[in-house]
Amino acid sequence: MKFETPAGINPIDQLKVIGKPTDRIEGPLKTTGTARYAYERNDTVSNPAYGYVVGAGIAKGRIKAIDQTKAKAAPGVLAIVTAESAGPLKTGKFYVDRLLAGPDIDHYHQAIAVVVAETFEQARAAASLLIVSYTKTKGAYDLAAAKDSGALLDRHQWGPLSKTNVGDFDGAFASAPVKLDETYTTPDQTHAMMEPHATIAQWDGDKLTCWCCIQQLNWGARDVATILGIPTENIRLIATYIGGGFGGKGTALSDIIAASLAARAAGRPVKVALPRPLIANNTIHRPATIQRIRIGATADGTITAIGHESWSGNLSGGGAESATAPTQLMYAGANRFMQMRLAVLDLAEGSAMRAPGEATGMMALEIAMDEMAEKLSMDPVAFRIKNDSQVDPERPNRKFSTRKLVECLQTGAGQFGWTKRQTKPGTVREGQWLIGLGVASAIRGAPIMRSAARVRLSREGIVTVETDMTDIGTGSYTIVGQTAAEMMGVGLDKVIVKLGDSSFPTSPGSAGQWGAASVTSGVYAACVKLREAVAKALGVSVDEAEFVGGQVRAGNRSYPLSDAAKAAELVAQDEMTYGTLSREYAQESFGAHFVEVGVNSYTGEIRVRRMLAVCHAGRILNPKAARSQVIGAMTMGVGAALMEELVVDKQVGFFVNHDLAGYEVPVHADIPHQDVILLEDLDPTMSPMKAKGIGELGIVGVAAAVANAVYNATGIRVRDYPITLDKLIGKLSLIS
Repeated sequence: MKFETPAGINPIDQLKVIGKPTDRIEGPLKTTGTARYAYERNDTVSNPAYGYVVGAGIAKGRIKAIDQTKAKAAPGVLAIVTAESAGPLKTGKFYVDRLLAGPDIDHYHQAIAVVVAETFEQARAAASLLIVSYTKTKGAYDLAAAKDSGALLDRHQWGPLSKTNVGDFDGAFASAPVKLDETYTTPDQTHAMMEPHATIAQWDGDKLTCWCCIQQLNWGARDVATILGIPTENIRLIATYIGGGFGGKGTALSDIIAASLAARAAGRPVKVALPRPLIANNTIHRPATIQRIRIGATADGTITAIGHESWSGNLSGGGAESATAPTQLMYAGANRFMQMRLAVLDLAEGSAMRAPGEATGMMALEIAMDEMAEKLSMDPVAFRIKNDSQVDPERPNRKFSTRKLVECLQTGAGQFGWTKRQTKPGTVREGQWLIGLGVASAIRGAPIMRSAARVRLSREGIVTVETDMTDIGTGSYTIVGQTAAEMMGVGLDKVIVKLGDSSFPTSPGSAGQWGAASVTSGVYAACVKLREAVAKALGVSVDEAEFVGGQVRAGNRSYPLSDAAKAAELVAQDEMTYGTLSREYAQESFGAHFVEVGVNSYTGEIRVRRMLAVCHAGRILNPKAARSQVIGAMTMGVGAALMEELVVDKQVGFFVNHDLAGYEVPVHADIPHQDVILLEDLDPTMSPMKAKGIGELGIVGVAAAVANAVYNATGIRVRDYPITLDKLIGKLSLIS
């Protein structure tokens, strides 16, 4: 099925199942511990061995030798795989990192060996017996120092242009009555997902099966095939459940390559899980940025010039963090300048982390908007509303498909009690606590991708859906089930959902906020085909047929749905593809975040007291799951604002705090009750589902809202994330 014109009325609009706050259908399995994740698939794999990945002990240089004598003689050891013994290995199509390196080392903890033994403990003990000698060379580990060497980019790997120059930015900025020119920095961050990267690999002749935690199985199969040099059709990846990813498990990483090579060397299945201290320096992370923002405006608050420049670093050949992307679409302004530069750094690869680009870019832009509002003596909400745009600011002939940013800001301001905010910072106190309110807008792209599904109708009237879509804790099982139930006119209890198997029809997987909108559209297409097959089997016109309550009604006739499959199970498969609507319209999701903080006037301790998100993301397929996604994203936004930072040792070249003891993330005590308002709306340009993704929108702008609240509480402006108490405490004594 090809979607080429805006959607009209269709079966999804009945909203008997879709749009309901439905519990996750896999929830009981997860809460009882019976949902099996990648490392736990002992139900399908017998007698596995265990692999332990060894990471490089230097950040840049070469391996002179690996003495394996003691390790090979250790109890239980079955095999030791290095780049030398593995044979030629390529890099994948997406990540540039070499997933088993040698003799050259590109970054600290890059995988250089995997030791295989009968037990995990034996593999770990033997790995410690490897004696690796290196020749070190000089590396680059400091973004600020490498900043001036950064290459100017024309286009970022995610798609948006990296350099735009509309109108006369320099002239408009120079002549603007009110100007802002500030620099903001965001640090390296790690995904810190609950489930570590893990794989069980098993060979059957030249066929490879991996139970893994890859978010996008089609990318994973492609990249494993490329790296190992085997046909894609010889690879089957299974990821029934994934314990969090946030972009950090997009495709093949060292765990799946190590397990595959180890299983081939040992001649039996091998389990590999990366230890937590290895993940930050071995896999991917969100790269640090340095961002310069310039805004020029007239005295009445109309933006006349807006410029955003960003610098980030990566391994040679890697992509940049597209921090300028949201500024290209967020606010009006006739004269515009956007530019990104990428420096080569010898740190672990920088890549996607929840809302790449928008998350980091809005951490800077939304502080700048507050600073500009203060210069103009305008309310920050009013300043944002004044500079709203209903067309793409860089291509005014392209309208937004739907854009309710103003409604998000107004609704949030009313619900949050924004009128109580004091304009002068540092004026509201509760004992030792200084109280402040902050706001930030949110924007996140709403891409939609080709997606396929297969649906089956059994003689018992059970509808089974099969697609390789993954569920990373987002509720994919449930919204897929809800879509099939709505289309086939049955209850959710009559639907079985099977996900996370690369042998199923191909979806785009869980990433980029495209998963929900895309996979449900693919299921819609397959169900249209199944409805046609049902109508044909029952001898009725599909155009007249109504699927409701487990019945198929046509005129004055009614049949049980199961009657269509009496002779044999009915099977239908299709995919949803797209025309040019995404080029004709700017398809984005929007929101607004409001935060109240307390800052201790003596210690500088920051406490988030209240949070509200207002989100506009097309049709909400499952409000309960959507709210869950948003509050999780809001929590990550608090982490980005106040605590998350991978600290770089700029001499040795690695992230020092590479475990959850040193890398701090929010815990329950850090997060207050979070309110979420979902502005129900339909976007007919997206698909027949009229839905957009929402899971990444919830993080965009949160950190800036916290930063703005801290400023409102204290009068101290911090432009260097995270906002830790050491950046406040020396200045708090100046507050009367």
